[in-house]
Amino acid sequence: MKVATSIVLGNQATPALAAEAVTQAMHKAGITIANSVLLLLTSEFASDPQPAIRAAAKAANCMQVMGCSATGIFTEEDWVLDAPAAAAMVFGDDITLQLPGLNHTQQPLLTLTAPNAINSTWLNHGIARFGGVSGDAIGQGHFSVWQNAKGDVSGYVEAFFSGVKVATKASHGLQLLTNPQKIQHVNGFDITLLDNQAQLSALQKAWKLHSKSDEPVPLHLVIAVYASDAEAITLGEYDQTTLISYEENNGSITLAQPLAAGQFLSWGLRDQTVAEADLTLITHQLSQELGGAPDFGLLFSCLGRGPYFYDGIDRDLNVITQQFPYMPLLGFYGNGEIAPMRGNNQLLPYSAVLSLFAAQQVQP
Repeated sequence: MKVATSIVLGNQATPALAAEAVTQAMHKAGITIANSVLLLLTSEFASDPQPAIRAAAKAANCMQVMGCSATGIFTEEDWVLDAPAAAAMVFGDDITLQLPGLNHTQQPLLTLTAPNAINSTWLNHGIARFGGVSGDAIGQGHFSVWQNAKGDVSGYVEAFFSGVKVATKASHGLQLLTNPQKIQHVNGFDITLLDNQAQLSALQKAWKLHSKSDEPVPLHLVIAVYASDAEAITLGEYDQTTLISYEENNGSITLAQPLAAGQFLSWGLRDQTVAEADLTLITHQLSQELGGAPDFGLLFSCLGRGPYFYDGIDRDLNVITQQFPYMPLLGFYGNGEIAPMRGNNQLLPYSAVLSLFAAQQVQP
């Protein structure tokens, strides 16, 4: 399979970075014309990416160039944050990116979206999706996503891979601090009663038992996980939302989205060791699902999950490169991840969504 990546750094966001990334990737793949290109650019390109997109298309000798801008980007070889860079994955042989209108076999859709373009109408429109949210805080410029070698003002793009099998899973990296409890009462975004007790004191007690210290609860690491029943949470089949604040006076906790009385909730903690082990397990599960080693992969990681989470080292990237040495890998650090879960496409916080691909066996 002729698939390869390259990442190129520079002092300025110039079209030459994109052209060089594509040229180097094509050289690795042993091709002179690409069927398709996935092009990722850092946020320095976001206000005017079109010159870089055109340069990539010219270098690839093809117009099927799809991608987005993001705060940070990476390949299997390196990751970049806070510096102008371009990363490309090129496809030869029978592997192509095709528009959804040709998706007669209902393959999962690679989906890239700007933050201001997300809505449930297209997110859950009858087909599984995997991908991520462009890392630009507000989707700078007229667009920050592109397809067919031009920006898309709708704010999101989608395509499927022909000629491959795909398997996708999301890693949350959470350690549950509390058992599932039934929500008794809510007030808008505030959780006021769980199992007839105010939740602030319960969360503080659970954190103290876990940390064995009197340090305050680290709100930026706490996630609320919820489901319609307790068993779903125990099995890891839950939804997530972030904790915004708490009220000392009445013990209520404010979440990023409203929940309903009757649902079950546990408090989870984002943990480095758990996250690394979780992603390791997922690599094995995806390989089994594919029936063997993958040929290439895509990783969509939260900006709060990469090097900023792992103290300057992207352990998620290390896990994948150790499990699959030399496998072409492309991805970015964004502010939301998309994965199919329990029959619906979910927009996830602080997660890593890994999609692995293997060539389909040709039937005799």
